[in-house]
Amino acid sequence: MKKSWMMFIITAFLIGGCSNSEEQVLEQEDSEPVEEEEIIEVPTAFYPFTGLATDEEEVNHRVIGVTINNHPAARPQSGLSDADVVYEILSEYEVTRLVALFHSQLPERVGPVRSARPYHIDLVNGYEGILVHHGGSPEARERVARGEINSLDGMVYDGSLFKRSSERKAPHNSYITTENIIEGITSLHYETVADVQPLPFSQDGELNVEGLEAKDIEINYYNINRVRYQFDEQSGMYHRFNGDDQTIDYETNQPVELSNLFVVETAHQVLDDKGRRAIDLTSGGRAILFMNGIASEINWENRDGQIVPVKDGELVLLKPGQTWINVVPTTPGMEETVTY
Repeated sequence: MKKSWMMFIITAFLIGGCSNSEEQVLEQEDSEPVEEEEIIEVPTAFYPFTGLATDEEEVNHRVIGVTINNHPAARPQSGLSDADVVYEILSEYEVTRLVALFHSQLPERVGPVRSARPYHIDLVNGYEGILVHHGGSPEARERVARGEINSLDGMVYDGSLFKRSSERKAPHNSYITTENIIEGITSLHYETVADVQPLPFSQDGELNVEGLEAKDIEINYYNINRVRYQFDEQSGMYHRFNGDDQTIDYETNQPVELSNLFVVETAHQVLDDKGRRAIDLTSGGRAILFMNGIASEINWENRDGQIVPVKDGELVLLKPGQTWINVVPTTPGMEETVTY
């Protein structure tokens, strides 16, 4: 069963309280029927990274950012459908890695967890998050050691907080449960609240969507890793595919559905013979926002560590729900990488 962040915090830290402030009447003393007046509840709070309404009184808990393996041997992954935001970004050679940001809800189990890169740290830090990873590149390990981010490392907690699945072979078999994430956060005395900066969502249903029809999208990472998104007219959501294989949640077998696909183009530089990269996540540049079956050519900017959609200097509102952000290299460029 999925639980909210706050429910886990209550369990871990024995914090009392209730998300509903109004008392419920359990029984009527009078046997006479009572005419009830219909009450229309107006949402007063929204999750900052989905834009969806919530009855939770506090939504300032920290983001949990998990580096998730996207190698074919690691699919289907666990927990992706519960993420608020998922970044897909190249690691070595043509393989992408996913950075899933969990805030509004937490999966029971997430993985396979993989090693971190420096730009994964930057992405999670942009949301004041805690990084969950299994090892890292030399530079990423140095930055974690310097305390640049709060992290839970599977290299440190392999076999305790992190468990190996017998169904897959290493390094594609490291998993962690939410209970163990909370246990790690508690034992390391990490702060559990943060001043979170929300993403720009429409709250009244009005969306300024202008552009070309885009109901079948392909993102081609060097002719080897092809990612597709298909728009579902009935649900108004996008479904994701790796090649012909639909992205589903391993635990539930349910398809991943997203409201927004944001493709951003930025400079990539190969650093060594291992294929490790430096990726520019600060300079801004060209982007395409796919929403409601329409492609809008806009720009992206890095504002306070978050990659956001911008047009003419103003933030572009997103549709409430899950958002995927695919980062693609300027070489070969958007024209050759993205088709719709």
